[in-house]
Amino acid sequence: MSEQPVIVLVGHSYGGMVSTEAAAGNPAVQALVYAAAFAPEPGESAFLLSGKFEGSTLGGALEAYPVASGGNEFRIAADKFHHQFCADVDAEEAALMAASQRPVTERALTDGLAASEPAWHTKPSRFAHGERDLSIPAAALRFMAERARSRGTREVAGASHAIAASQPDAVAAAVLDAVGHVRG
Repeated sequence: MSEQPVIVLVGHSYGGMVSTEAAAGNPAVQALVYAAAFAPEPGESAFLLSGKFEGSTLGGALEAYPVASGGNEFRIAADKFHHQFCADVDAEEAALMAASQRPVTERALTDGLAASEPAWHTKPSRFAHGERDLSIPAAALRFMAERARSRGTREVAGASHAIAASQPDAVAAAVLDAVGHVRG
């Protein structure tokens, strides 16, 4: 007899918006992990949450490009990427990350959470983030973790927004803790 699979959604950055929405009302998802990620209330956007506390320098690092469907998409300027996104990884890895980054649409950052009840209201959630995150201020990440009644928060001293790359053990530990809690 095999064990039932444990489904834990892990979101990074605006992916926290996506996982919060996707897990809302979904009984298959048993826990959430926010890795330097947004954990919104209904109607809150990534843009709103990132500006709630001082410390984000992301706006000044972005390049905008118009999209055919209207609005813009953004990417971090290559010459600002290392400092802005992943200051705690070596220059070679940062250059690769900058070259392979995926743009994000303006709409993804400005649309509020559509779910009437965010998944973190009903599912155990854990958080891992860097104390030196320049994209989502640590104060905002702490606020969201406290508001979600985090079952465990790892704030890594000196870690950047790219915590999964620079501090993978902290993120993996949060995921394993979530799995362990679900399995009881």
